[in-house]
Amino acid sequence: MKKKIRKEVLAVRDRMPLEERRVKSQAIEQRLFTLPEFQAAGTVLFFASFRSEVETAPMIRRALSAGKRVILPRVNGGKLDLFEIFNYDHDTAPGCWGIPEPRIAEQVPIDAVDIIVLPGAAFDEQGNRVGYGGGYYDKLLSASAKMTVALAFESQIVPHVPADHHDIPVQTVVTEQRVMAAKQA
Repeated sequence: MKKKIRKEVLAVRDRMPLEERRVKSQAIEQRLFTLPEFQAAGTVLFFASFRSEVETAPMIRRALSAGKRVILPRVNGGKLDLFEIFNYDHDTAPGCWGIPEPRIAEQVPIDAVDIIVLPGAAFDEQGNRVGYGGGYYDKLLSASAKMTVALAFESQIVPHVPADHHDIPVQTVVTEQRVMAAKQA
């Protein structure tokens, strides 16, 4: 079921014209940056967007300019290692699957992060998510009780995402139309 949801939602997202994706990403950025939890966070774990994801490079640059400590993940085998960056354009390079990853060598523990901003393929109103199938963020989230915010286009919200015992729901989903606090089932 998750594979079907992932395939269908990503097909819709992939068809979104670039300019529409940019406009919607800007709206998502505005909503994210006005969240009280985001404003209060000193250290933010972002994801570096690729393909048709919500564009995070402008958000990362803005957070750095605002004096926030920005952390990005780098794939290491079956898990994500975390590294602080100081300049998005100079401190990242294409890594696993072509996703921009930090080139910095000093690892940062998840405990140093105040808020986790993460991607996904699809989400429901309970905060359940369909990722890309690797379980990287589920492993990371299982080691943390930090605030989680997913960035997604409204077209990525579906009525129901089946959740397994190892799946960890996000607390908030920010789209171009709304800030959706996860409803407890």
